[in-house]
Amino acid sequence: MPSWAKDPSIGNRMINARMETVAEKPAYKKAFAVRRCLLPADGYFEWYPTSQTNAKGKPVKQPYFIRPADGGVLAMAGLYEIWRDQTRADDDPDRFRWTCTVLTTRAEDSLGHIHDRMPLMVERDRWGDWLDPRVGGELSLLVPAAPGSLEAYPVAALVSNVRNNGPELVEPLPLEDALS
Repeated sequence: MPSWAKDPSIGNRMINARMETVAEKPAYKKAFAVRRCLLPADGYFEWYPTSQTNAKGKPVKQPYFIRPADGGVLAMAGLYEIWRDQTRADDDPDRFRWTCTVLTTRAEDSLGHIHDRMPLMVERDRWGDWLDPRVGGELSLLVPAAPGSLEAYPVAALVSNVRNNGPELVEPLPLEDALS
């Protein structure tokens, strides 16, 4: 959520920032220059439309969990902002909200059939440069995941409900169950 935003609901539309425009878009430009972060994750979810439709005629989407093939951790490129809620008193501990966004790029690897975008990764040897505000926002520090470094598998639709939380959300489904 940009620091200048009047309405916090704008943040709902800003969960991802496109690499292609992040350096120019007013909502991200300043954060890209000096407020970069790493977002560690075991993986991330994407939804793939199946050939099935629901009662409303919309395609049923199958969630996939995408993770490092070697079982490691992802370091996704992110930006952060600190937003001040002008409706709260100066002494209110909840007057500031820390928010972040994930930088994305085109998915041109074997996972591109699931979703056309994917998070940008920061390789371990570039973490310091990415986090250092004295190093200008360098897109050259960011790379898509190396081909073959990520794997994807279908998971239960439980992941589509934010009330669900647990290891069952990343348990693989047999592919034939996912497509039925």
